Amino acid sequence: MAPNSVDAWLEEYGESHRSPVNKAIHWVCVPLIAMSVVGLMWALPVPGAFERISPALNWGVLFLMASIVYYFVLSPRLALGMIPVTAAFALCLLWLDGLETPLWMLCTAIFLLAWTGQFIGHAVEGERPSFFKDLQFLMIGPLWLLSFVYRRLGIRF
Repeated sequence: MAPNSVDAWLEEYGESHRSPVNKAIHWVCVPLIAMSVVGLMWALPVPGAFERISPALNWGVLFLMASIVYYFVLSPRLALGMIPVTAAFALCLLWLDGLETPLWMLCTAIFLLAWTGQFIGHAVEGERPSFFKDLQFLMIGPLWLLSFVYRRLGIRF
């Protein structure tokens, strides 16, 4: 059964993320994985209707918008904090997309390297990644990191 509150999601996610080494790896790898997944979607061809709406509209941008809606359902305050995070992802992807190497290649390399890091972290932890239990935990990882920032700043969520 899936957790029924953002606190329950974050607590359950944290159960397999107690090792300081695993936590440190997650601070680097979770944002890289999230950004690379968005980047892979960003690189997909879009229908002409997207360009008529906005030249900046693509599958990655739609995913980011849907993610914010998902986060608002869980916690409006954390969702507000995810807006600048997703904006930073978009800015990084715009920059990467302007490089000579195709975006999909860059994002594939980032994705593979970051997941390698994640699995090393979980080997150190001695726990399987949470998403093996529920795929929604893939969306909880970035929120879990942001919750630490909120706690440090004394922001309730």
